[in-house]
Amino acid sequence: MTGAATVRPATSGTATASAVTLRGVSKSYGDTLAVSDLDLTVQRGEIVALIGPSGCGKSTLLRLVAGLERPDAGSVTVGDRVVAGPEWVPPERRRIGLVFQEHALFPHLTVADNIRFGLDGRSRSEQDARVREVLELVHLAHVVDRYPHELSGGEQQRVALARALAPRPEVVLLDEPFSSLDESLRARVRADTVEALHATGTTAILVTHDQTEALSIGDHVGVMRAGVVEQWGRPVEVFERPVSRFVASFMGDADFLPTSVTDSGLACELGLVTIRKDVADAEVVVRPHEVSLRLPGPGVTGAAAVVDRVEYQGPFILHTVRLASGRTIRSWQPHSVRYPVGTEVLASIAPGIVPSLLSGETALTHSPTQPDPTATPLPPDVGSVH
Repeated sequence: MTGAATVRPATSGTATASAVTLRGVSKSYGDTLAVSDLDLTVQRGEIVALIGPSGCGKSTLLRLVAGLERPDAGSVTVGDRVVAGPEWVPPERRRIGLVFQEHALFPHLTVADNIRFGLDGRSRSEQDARVREVLELVHLAHVVDRYPHELSGGEQQRVALARALAPRPEVVLLDEPFSSLDESLRARVRADTVEALHATGTTAILVTHDQTEALSIGDHVGVMRAGVVEQWGRPVEVFERPVSRFVASFMGDADFLPTSVTDSGLACELGLVTIRKDVADAEVVVRPHEVSLRLPGPGVTGAAAVVDRVEYQGPFILHTVRLASGRTIRSWQPHSVRYPVGTEVLASIAPGIVPSLLSGETALTHSPTQPDPTATPLPPDVGSVH
């Protein structure tokens, strides 16, 4: 998808269903186009994850919503109010909460005073009540009188979230908020953050470079490249039905095999892919968890392959195997299954899997005579070698 990207059509509900709307938004830095003629609608109460390579425009998009940057063209609406375009509303008047990677807590203030910072204009008793409320929400009521340096990284991040939620913003923007945390702590803080956002019904836009994070957090995921949203959809759609080679590669490990039309349908070296016969010169997208490996034996079918490389990765073992054509593919196996380098195996597409198809750089849509296999039971022969 190039040029303008209408990544979320308007719903049939009222205009107030939208928390954030961008229409035809562009932003350049000198000769570098960061965001290109982009349309985007985020509904109230949903969490959106934006992901893409460095320089794709995802952080710029967040800054445009926050009011930290002015668009060169287009408009930004927060709730029912246009905040950029025909009018300009400064960041402090947009009812937006911000959570950054660096936490940005004031080191000389206690946790309570950090949270109070955004509650000016309210009585002290109202401020104290709201401080207690948001700290309980992020499970940190016991740190109210501590200073930031007395907190762990995960605690600082949750305090930053509490501070962003305290004024009851229209939307919370999170710019790679977990990337400075170690992996085990990141998962826990991430879960606490999602719980707090859902508990308050807060709309959130999260920028991340972590595919697992985007898929696990987002109600919708937007994959960005070169200033546009190349694909927008539910996590399962983005991962299982990528619209392009770029999305397929960026959102997880993927190998690509050429296909040919057979009497049974479209097949690749691993076997039958789909019963449709109306495409030619296509490639199949095969992910490691979709490739089955078995030792040769009576009744075992598959494409002859030899194990080239084995990588131990804890719960799973990643096997790279070389097919008769010389092409290599990868296959995840449980930690109890380990085929040494040089082992002859039979490789096939796992039963029930209908991988995506590409024509050049773009995904092929499903045939009208064969509904999307993510929603329809599959013929028993698809995913098997004949």
